[in-house]
Amino acid sequence: MTLTEDWDQLSTEEKYEKRFENFMNPDIDFVSKEVEEKYKKRVKRLKDVVELKKPDKIPIVPNMGFYPAQYAGITAEEAMYDFDKLEMAWKKINNDFNFDCLITSALIGSGPLFETLDFQLYRWPGNGAKPDTPYQCVEKEYMKPEEYDILINDPTGYFMRYYLPRTFGAFEPWKKLSPFTDLVELPFVGGNLVPMGLPDVQESFKKLIKAGDKAMEWIQAVGAIDGQSTAVHGLPANIGGFTKAPFDTLGDTLRGTKNIMLDLYRRPEKIKEAMDSLLPLAIEMGLNSATANNNPFVFIPLHKGADSFMSREQFAEFYWPHLKKLIIGLAKEGCVPSLFVEGAYNNRLDFLEDPELPEDKVYWFFDKTDMVKVKEHLSNKAAFGGNVPASMLKTSTPDKVKEYVRDLIEKVAGDGGYMLTTGAVIDDAEAENMRAMIEAGNKYGKY
Repeated sequence: MTLTEDWDQLSTEEKYEKRFENFMNPDIDFVSKEVEEKYKKRVKRLKDVVELKKPDKIPIVPNMGFYPAQYAGITAEEAMYDFDKLEMAWKKINNDFNFDCLITSALIGSGPLFETLDFQLYRWPGNGAKPDTPYQCVEKEYMKPEEYDILINDPTGYFMRYYLPRTFGAFEPWKKLSPFTDLVELPFVGGNLVPMGLPDVQESFKKLIKAGDKAMEWIQAVGAIDGQSTAVHGLPANIGGFTKAPFDTLGDTLRGTKNIMLDLYRRPEKIKEAMDSLLPLAIEMGLNSATANNNPFVFIPLHKGADSFMSREQFAEFYWPHLKKLIIGLAKEGCVPSLFVEGAYNNRLDFLEDPELPEDKVYWFFDKTDMVKVKEHLSNKAAFGGNVPASMLKTSTPDKVKEYVRDLIEKVAGDGGYMLTTGAVIDDAEAENMRAMIEAGNKYGKY
């Protein structure tokens, strides 16, 4: 999607409609007019839910991880390292299951790319994790407490010269670089560029170029895989952009869980100042990725705000204010914040009713939150989805899955504005249980 020259002159509603118009009419050669109409019908279905309307049926949009690899009989490692096998597995699941959205191959990532960069923040299958398991974050104190002010004053510079050298082996020499903002006066340009001539810095740039080649190979592969599945089956992606809540950026991979929780007591004002600096970057990240992918849905996984991580009072002071601003900032530009509430929000659902949030422009989907309570708080205010347990899809029976889905739909979906999805990312499941969820969703989810 290319933003029009008069984009800034458009109202929020006009931007929203423009983004959905482009989403509805992608640059894809569908195999038939019938498939193209099926695609548009599914996009309309998603749009109706966001706008709190009753579509023809409840969209079935699972939260999918590595399950397509398991279903196709390959390992997670093979999915990350062999694009031919990735193609086979993801085309198979999009062909065999009648979901209302694309199961995208783009979320899996490229093992060769991560190896080239010596990515140390994660262990993934084939590099520190078993071949048939998903990836796992390696949490450490990647930002020191005394570095808060550096992050606050220059977030981009901090990531370039502190964070990236600690999490990517290929970027380790970047800690020697001068800030690019020093390149302002002719006599001093040469001195500030001297680090660029150091052998280890130049070697890191060579690795970065190689990583760029790997990234191009990966995006061309997943683009072809997803593009063909969309063209053949009329499947729209339910994720366009990505961003994070400012508190999660701090807590997930900068300070780490233990340290960010200590910071709530030891340096609370620094947390708030850091989030002030990270907020505009988070908004820009979401907008840029949604625009690039021609899809208004911006995925935001919520980690550290759950009931089990912090008190309600801490949520109100530290987590919610910047998350709310992020939601408003994205919606103002016509995007649909799509918030994955991991864990449970049973004790803070009233925050989601905030009157300053845009109505019928936000989508929440839940992991373990009580869905009846969700309906009580969000009905006629925001679209919501959830929460078929991932464990049920692995360990239960098709009849019990159908019963659960029927009961869930009857209790929370009657007024519209609801999508049927899973409570957690699906890496391991039984195919008959997945089909039972779809069958029940289609049977009981008609309006």
